[in-house]
Amino acid sequence: MQDDDNISEFKADNQNIIKNKALSFGEAMIPVIILMAMLAYNIFFADGAWLGDYSNQIILLLGGVTAAVVGLFNKVSFGRMLTEIWENLKSVFIPVMILFLVGALAGTWLVSGVIPAMVYYGLQVLSPSIFLPASVIISAVISIATGSSWTTSATVGIALVGIGSALGINPGMIAGAVISGAYFGDKMSPLSDTTNLAPAMAGTDLFTHIKYMAFTTVPTIIITLIVFTIISMNIDTTGNTDISNLLESIKRSFNITPWLFLVPAAVIVLILLKTKPLIALGAGIILAAIFAFIFQPDILSGLSETKFKAIINAVFTDTAIETDNVKLNDLFTAGGMKGMLWTIYLILCAMVFGGVMDAIGALSRITQALLSIATTVFGLFASTVISCLGLNAIASDQYLAIVIPGKMFKKAYEDKGLAPENLSRTLEDSGTVTSVLVPWNTCGAYQSEVLNVDVSQYFFFAIFNWLSPFMTLLFAAFNIKIRQLRGKLA
Repeated sequence: MQDDDNISEFKADNQNIIKNKALSFGEAMIPVIILMAMLAYNIFFADGAWLGDYSNQIILLLGGVTAAVVGLFNKVSFGRMLTEIWENLKSVFIPVMILFLVGALAGTWLVSGVIPAMVYYGLQVLSPSIFLPASVIISAVISIATGSSWTTSATVGIALVGIGSALGINPGMIAGAVISGAYFGDKMSPLSDTTNLAPAMAGTDLFTHIKYMAFTTVPTIIITLIVFTIISMNIDTTGNTDISNLLESIKRSFNITPWLFLVPAAVIVLILLKTKPLIALGAGIILAAIFAFIFQPDILSGLSETKFKAIINAVFTDTAIETDNVKLNDLFTAGGMKGMLWTIYLILCAMVFGGVMDAIGALSRITQALLSIATTVFGLFASTVISCLGLNAIASDQYLAIVIPGKMFKKAYEDKGLAPENLSRTLEDSGTVTSVLVPWNTCGAYQSEVLNVDVSQYFFFAIFNWLSPFMTLLFAAFNIKIRQLRGKLA
């Protein structure tokens, strides 16, 4: 990178944080204000189609162009910007590959009968009166075991949305319950990457971090479960009287057998054995394809002139299986890898914007401005929360929302006499879990695509996710479990 007296950088876990002394706070905010204004116009006045089907992607690129102009006026080289964009794009290579494989997984699990089998048996076990809290618990258990909210959504999450939709439950409610449980498990699992990253940035150890995080996380998930229990007890569904018809329709269309559960079981076992996600998902696709030939030959024959071509189509393109029930026709569709392209384009464009913002020093400048107004202990916690929330929206990446505030605020917590686990807990309470609430963040884009539920539909029902930052601020405001450097609890 080009040397410049005004610009310095350091690396943490392959994430660059660049400081630019020449850039003012007002200049740093120009791209943010323009980006938010364009996104707001697109969402509230143009129904998401201001610039066509890829409005959000184009807006993110225009935001990146604005940031580049600001950077050029502050003598940041174009080469530096391209370097940071490339670093950002490299950082999402694995997530993009996972998205492609999840698309293929959805297609092969549909034609093999795995998803229909999950829906079939799930309809018989999960009633509307317990469905939402049960979804939270199931998702939490799987996520704790795997350490991945993404894997949880791509496996049991898809099934739960299908089952709940067949019962007539609002898909936004189901997705909110799945995401709440998945992110609770992801946050508390020692296998999770963010759960390891946060204490590393703050300067504490993993298990101290998890134990201390439980103080705010457990009350939050309890409140979440109570709310979903109340909703489930009062839910008005249209699916109860139609369950027998749905079951018959599924059985007429697919060969339903418990043997099909070997496919998701194999994927979960591979993940528990710490197999790389790409390998685990790839194995799930291959196994599902084999099961499709064994258990669903009629389905494959009806989809294409050859069974092999039907599998290829399920992996790469759209697949729709028609039944004699309209609800199931909507449910039993998959887009394959092709269906993931909109989300992948969104992630790539978000990385371009975040890369330019990082290159010109805007991310660092905005965080430093928040740090400068943190004169009290509560102000310090509040500034950390705002910084994490802002970076999830601006940088579009939950890792940057942990790394940048973690590095920037670490010394401030020490100066206030606060133990590092205060910072690591706040990073997770406000950085990790809120990433899924931002439509153009990698997590928000992924979850909405995989669960086929827009962020705006599940936002309110992702109770655990938006409640977590409030809980950490509540503890800070009332000085509850705020550990001092001496090791005492204030």
